[in-house]
Amino acid sequence: MLILFYLFPIVEVFRYSLTDIRLDKEIYSYGISAYQYVLSNPNFWEMLKITIIFVFASMFLQLFFGLIIATLIDEGERRNLKGTLVVRLIVLMAWVIPGVIIGVIWNLFLSEANYGILNYFIQLLFNTKISFLSSQDLALYSVIIANVWRGTAFSMIILYGGLKQISEELYEAASIDGASTLDKFFKITIPQLKPVIFINMVLITIYTFNTFDMIMALTGGGPGRSTEVISLNIYNTVFGHLELGRGSVLAVILFFINLSITLFYYNFVISEE
Repeated sequence: MLILFYLFPIVEVFRYSLTDIRLDKEIYSYGISAYQYVLSNPNFWEMLKITIIFVFASMFLQLFFGLIIATLIDEGERRNLKGTLVVRLIVLMAWVIPGVIIGVIWNLFLSEANYGILNYFIQLLFNTKISFLSSQDLALYSVIIANVWRGTAFSMIILYGGLKQISEELYEAASIDGASTLDKFFKITIPQLKPVIFINMVLITIYTFNTFDMIMALTGGGPGRSTEVISLNIYNTVFGHLELGRGSVLAVILFFINLSITLFYYNFVISEE
């Protein structure tokens, strides 16, 4: 019964993708016209490129900053430094805030309007403004930064848990052998964290492929379509243009992208074992 509960919506999306169904019409027919339209549309391939840049830039940066913060917190706890709990709570605040609110917050921070906080200080110092959100060259980078700010907390949690599983005896033995902090990091921490890092990469990638609420609130996919990722395009196609069939095609493509990532991870785990 539980399998049917999860399987039925997936089957329905596949079925709708083989139709020309619209939300404002009751009559529809079966065929592959929706696939032909989506795959032959140049905008689709441009959107896919934007999505890939957004996802993998976000993933690597979240992993990088998450690892740095998790390592600093873990090292602080090993040395009994005060304030590590406060740092964890501050970082976690970004994760618990809904994506739409994060989009609004970063819009307030980066906007060129009078309420834009960052541009206020830039204009004060340099008598100019930077088009963080209205420039097609900068908007995607702004969206990536906002997403990394939010997602770094998730990476920190996963990696912090992995760090706590590493035996203290390994570090003590390395210290006796005269290993430096960097030696211990690259020869003990990173190898021991390898499975956790890979799990983190997969989870971030899948989650980021499905991110659209933060982008919708921050840029709406603009300027033009320079920040419109595939998940946001699904929303716009179905609820903006009422094209359920074409939106389902995009959902099927996104499903197979996520499935491929999952299978890649599974094969990696099997090979490691």
